[in-house]
Parts: sequence; C-alpha cells; structure tokens
Amino acid sequence: MIINTYLYTNEFQKNIFTALFCMVVFLFPACTNSSKNKNVQEPEYTIAAFYWPAYHYEPRAEFLFPEKQGEWEIIYNAVPKEEGHQQPKIPLWGYLDEADPEDMNKKIETAISYGVNTFIFDWYWFEGEPFLESCINDGFLKANNGRMDFYLMWANHDATTYWDVDNPKIDSVMWDGEVDREQFNIIVDRVINQYFKDPSYYKINNEPVFCIYELNTLINGLGGAEQTKEALDYFKRKTVEAGFPGLHLQSILWEALPNTIEGVPGDTIKSQNEVLDYFGFKSLTNYCWAHLQNPDGDYEIWGDASTDMWEKFHNDFTMTYFPNVTISWDANPRFNFFKAGYINNSTPQKFEKYLIKAKEHIDNNNIEPKIITINAWNEWSEGSYLEPDTIWEYRYLDAVKNVFRTMD
Repeated sequence: MIINTYLYTNEFQKNIFTALFCMVVFLFPACTNSSKNKNVQEPEYTIAAFYWPAYHYEPRAEFLFPEKQGEWEIIYNAVPKEEGHQQPKIPLWGYLDEADPEDMNKKIETAISYGVNTFIFDWYWFEGEPFLESCINDGFLKANNGRMDFYLMWANHDATTYWDVDNPKIDSVMWDGEVDREQFNIIVDRVINQYFKDPSYYKINNEPVFCIYELNTLINGLGGAEQTKEALDYFKRKTVEAGFPGLHLQSILWEALPNTIEGVPGDTIKSQNEVLDYFGFKSLTNYCWAHLQNPDGDYEIWGDASTDMWEKFHNDFTMTYFPNVTISWDANPRFNFFKAGYINNSTPQKFEKYLIKAKEHIDNNNIEPKIITINAWNEWSEGSYLEPDTIWEYRYLDAVKNVFRTMD
C-alpha cells in the first residue's frame, strides 16, 4: 500500500515521466511528502506513538497549572501513595518545553533513531477554539523539517476536573467536548489547511488519516447519526477538494464506541462494526490497554488479557484493526487525596515481548499498512511513556529498536 509517496517500478518509467511527475508535485503539493529525502527507504512498520501535548504553557490552563509549566507541575509534585509505589517519575532530560522547537527537536531526533517514526497528537477543541495546540504548531512543525510523520487524534471528550489534582471528579465538566455543525465545519477547515497539507502528515493510500476518540460525543453534539454521517461526508468532500483522493477516518476502539445508532429510518445496525461502516471509518486502534482491562496489578496479567483480544478485534471488524501496545499505567499524579489503582512490574523486557506479539499479529494476518500504535510517547501523568526517565533511561526505546531493527 502506498503511503505518502509515488512509486515507479522501473528506470524506464522514471525517465519517461520525470517532467510530468515534477508538474504534478508542483500543482498538488498536498498529495505528496515533498520535504522528505526520497533516497531514504520508507520503514516497513509504522510505529506510531500517541503524544499528550500538555507539557508547555497553555494560557487557558493556567488556573490548573499556575507555575506555567503545564502538566509537569503534577509530575514533579507527585508523591508515593504507599510503600513501594514508584513516584515521582523523573524525566532524564529534565522538564522540557515541547512548544520550544529546540526541545522538540530532541524528541524528534530520539524517536526517529529508535524507530518511532510517527506521532499521533491528541488534539483538542473546546468552546470554539483549539486547546494545547502550541505543542504542534510552535514545537513540532517548526522543528520537524519533514523528518517524522504525524497525524491527529481528535480527543473530543469533555474536559473534566480529572485534570485538577485538587478536585479530580470526572463528572465535573469544565469544557464540553461536543460541537455543533458550525463548529465542526470550522474544525474541518482548520485541520485540512493547517495539518493535512503539511507534507509530513501521515497518509494511507495518500489519504490523510484522522482519528476520532469518542464517536458517541460527536453524534450527540451534531444532533444524531444522520447528521453525523452528513458532517463526515462533508469532511471527506472538503478533503478531496483540497487535492487528496479521500479521507481515512480512524476510530478509537473502546466502550465509548457505540454498537447501535438511533434515529435512522430502517436502522438494522447491531454491532460496532456496522456503526463504523455506516459512518465510513476505514480503520481502528486502541488508545491504551486501560480501556480494555482494569489497570490495577501486574503488568503481564494486564498485558496478556489485553493483547489476547486482538484476534477478536481482527475478526469482528471489516475495517483494519491496528494493534496497540501500552507501556504501563499509573495516573496517581493526578490525584492528591486518594490512591488509584496502578500497574506494577512493567519492565522494558516485558514491553518488548508485547511488541514482538504485535509484530507477529501484523505479519500473520497480512495487515497493511503495518501500523502498531503505542501508548505513549509521553503520558507521564498516566505512567505510560517511551521518553527516558532516571530509572530505565533509554531501555524502553531500546525495546522498540530491538524488535524493529532500526538503523541509526
């Protein structure tokens, strides 16, 4: 399957079509990754790590993080909740500002050298404007220079006081994740013009990939299933008008994905697969294992139970399922006044075992493109990160390199 490039099969074709190819690139820059070095072989596997963009100053979040360090503030203030609880987690690189291109450059260089070739940025829109976007706009896009792919996961959940360590009630909503059609159209224009047209935006068959976290929330905000299908069809049309052959919609598979729809005349939909097919989704993955199994206790018990679900996902859905590997889980930095369950005994060696299992799942099922998602590059506040800390240093990244044989 072609991803972000045009392939020509022999030297004769190259010579005949060189002039035409250059003209196409000039006329349709959105459809090709022109900034990448064409002499560099595309990786066989796409190792896509979710990126949580909360480690920079966001004016709208200053009431949560008054020291203007973003969520780093709850990381360096975390305390162990019981004997043997490994908190705080201390980043080996210090508390970098991801909206600074120099700091982001360190992340990009490291990711690429260890085989993480794609970031999936959590992307937010609340009350008519973006949230936490400076990480992408001021950090990643200014530092990247075409070296690394990226795409967006619209994290369209409510913003709750789960982010407030002094009042961590997930049922207390600060900003609503729902959007109406007017806001949806604004989002479509912004995403296409600001991100899809970047040469490094990740594509499958030259179609930009756009992931949606909570389909239920989208449906509720737009007023129902038919209105949502109409809105997503509009998104596809606008993407084609921008010069792409189509839009690759990806869903996050978890309990927030509905298994039926309401309000559609003659509806016979009775499964999550039929729901996704109705709306035109082309693939799905998980955000983390915490959505599949209760994150409490031994890492291997948790990991075995989660990864044993992959075959069912593969068989239950007609669209492509890409497996997810999660590093660990400990959200206790977000809670000042109680202890939440957390995962223990995670090690780089055990993580590597699940990367091998994911690779085998991809290969045995002939899945194309060969995408594996990882939670996460930097979910420090939930204890799941590839970035080096002072205990394991680069050994989780070494696990990625060991499995996928990345060359420096």
